[in-house]
Amino acid sequence: MRILLTALITSFLALSACGPKAFVKGDYQDAEKENNMNDQWSETDMQKTVKDMVASMTRHPAIAKAKGPPIVMVTNLQNKTSEHIDTQSIMDMVRVELTNTGLVSFIDKEARTDIAEEYQYQNSGMTSEETKKGPGGQVGADYIVNGRIDSIVQEVGKEKSVYYKITLNMTNLKTSVISWTDQKQIRKYFKKKSIGL
Repeated sequence: MRILLTALITSFLALSACGPKAFVKGDYQDAEKENNMNDQWSETDMQKTVKDMVASMTRHPAIAKAKGPPIVMVTNLQNKTSEHIDTQSIMDMVRVELTNTGLVSFIDKEARTDIAEEYQYQNSGMTSEETKKGPGGQVGADYIVNGRIDSIVQEVGKEKSVYYKITLNMTNLKTSVISWTDQKQIRKYFKKKSIGL
């Protein structure tokens, strides 16, 4: 009986050890700390890319030597990789970092529908004549910032290399000429390890 009970307990413990694991305890970390936990695009890649791109853009004469802050609109970053990458988050970070330099001003493309609805509301008679706003007063953008992200993945045996190339363009809306363009290249190397039981 004792042997049977010991065998049952041992089997139970072995089965419970093989079950799904859950992350039950967390900890806050520095968001700037380098993250290479897996072979996918990470927040570290995004931070390095945005920092270098914004520095390059603000050194360009179109911004650095402008008489007043140019009006910029950030649009799309095409994802040409095989991964799901939140490109909107990258472009949001570009806009925030550029705004914090104080060298440019931004038009919020995503807010246009909300603005149009607010114009309709203010012109419905619900707001005072002195405070209502309307069409015709918005400022036009001087430049549009867009781009694309590409990747090349190479895997041989237990070794894997992931290469990213991010290109951004700043196009003059009046002339359609690209006033500034730059690219950031990131290569990451990984090696598979055997996982024991």
